[in-house]
Amino acid sequence: MIVPFSVNDFLARALAVYAERTGVIDEPNQPAASLGDLSYARLGELARAQAAKLDQLGLGVGDRVAYVSHNSARLLAAFWGVCGSGRVLVPVNFRLSVDEVRYIIEHSGSSVVYIDPELKDALSDLKADHVFVLGEDDDDLYDYDREPRPWEPDENATATINYTSGTTARPKGVQITHRNIWTNAVTFALHAGVTDRDVYLHTLPMFHANGWGMPFAMTGMGVPHVVLRKVDGAEILRRVEKHGVTVMCAAPAVVAAVLDAAPDWEGEIPGRDTVRIIVAGAPPPTKTVARVEAELGWEFIQIYGLTETSPLLTVNRRRQEWDDLEPEERAHKLVRAGTPAIGVTVKIDDEGEVLARSNVVLEGYWDQPEESAVALRDGWFHTGDGGVIDDEGYLVISDRKKDVIITGGENVSSIEVEDVIFSHPDVAEVAVIGVPDEKWGETIKALVVKAEGSELTEQELIDYCKSKVARYKAPSSVEFRDVLARTATGKLQKFKLRAPFWEGRERQVN
Repeated sequence: MIVPFSVNDFLARALAVYAERTGVIDEPNQPAASLGDLSYARLGELARAQAAKLDQLGLGVGDRVAYVSHNSARLLAAFWGVCGSGRVLVPVNFRLSVDEVRYIIEHSGSSVVYIDPELKDALSDLKADHVFVLGEDDDDLYDYDREPRPWEPDENATATINYTSGTTARPKGVQITHRNIWTNAVTFALHAGVTDRDVYLHTLPMFHANGWGMPFAMTGMGVPHVVLRKVDGAEILRRVEKHGVTVMCAAPAVVAAVLDAAPDWEGEIPGRDTVRIIVAGAPPPTKTVARVEAELGWEFIQIYGLTETSPLLTVNRRRQEWDDLEPEERAHKLVRAGTPAIGVTVKIDDEGEVLARSNVVLEGYWDQPEESAVALRDGWFHTGDGGVIDDEGYLVISDRKKDVIITGGENVSSIEVEDVIFSHPDVAEVAVIGVPDEKWGETIKALVVKAEGSELTEQELIDYCKSKVARYKAPSSVEFRDVLARTATGKLQKFKLRAPFWEGRERQVN
């Protein structure tokens, strides 16, 4: 017997087993109206009511619905209200510039767009059939008076399109199927040891690779979701204490924020010996891992993956064999990307690139068949990351073959930033590179040759970039040079430009 996988399987189990349990604790400080504490039964009602409203608006199977939103219970419900009724959810990074959001809405063909209240003025001129403000236009979000049209699940149908920065100036829309989501959620939950005794804190943006699949995994196991709208180290500690949080996912910058807040916490750090913090985006320094275990008493779990892989490819969790190791030695083992998750095959090609095969690998890039063919050639997904597999069988990411900088867990295309900087009339040449940073993993540095006679300053150029793209994409530092290293054919030699900043480090990522 073959029963098609569907995102609905996760909510269906929660409704069958945990209907009266508190399933969601919405962020209390939502700018419009918090939904408060929701039972799983209520979450199911929201999903059905949204599906019915999309019916009323005339959306059919496969039509796209975009959310430009911070974390919220309304966005969480959309994973079933939209995807679970056969439509395609397009979760958009709310940190992007207006032009970037506009491009994603238009490129995805989203006919319905829901906007966070904080963004309604900035995004007031979006072009779509229907544009609504979350929390202010809930009558346009839910229809409780009718049952939604039934959808016959198709596990190979696109469930979400997640836009990610790549090697081109424009983001690519990653098509994630129901089968991708199902496989990722189940294997992730298994490796993370999720049970119905857990409490999950959404420190990770839900738009980011669908919250790494945790909305589905946690729901299927009846785990309460604690929604966090904005990351703050002290507030994370407060939520852990108040709600008994036991698991969260985070970029290294979030880990750093919690460690920075811990010395000012009065009393014992909450969650000691009970919290598991799952980290990805860039491997943090060994001493950060050691500090998590020593100062917080939390278990550190490292994973590696990409939006294109739903995202879990490898996992590195403390093993019984490491229990007697010194903390620094154990931490050194934990900073590796890890071993392949169940159902994942990883190999290194002759050029040192990490390749992967799995049911979590994307269907393709939306409306970009040539990009899809390149990424999925020869039956393998080409990650663009360089790496090695060590003697213990652990993947270690050593370099980045594609031109992407990961800062604070966000992917930034260096080409995109270069394009913006080069548009400044005082810039003659530019190369953008990632340089190591203790807090953010990497920060963006622009190496610039000024036009003759220019008096352009570092701060002026940084401010110019912030006016053109999302602030996190702007360089944090600018270094003016007389010349940039190039090949005989005129191509920038970024490995030479990066080398001085990474000297003495084993890996060219941080």
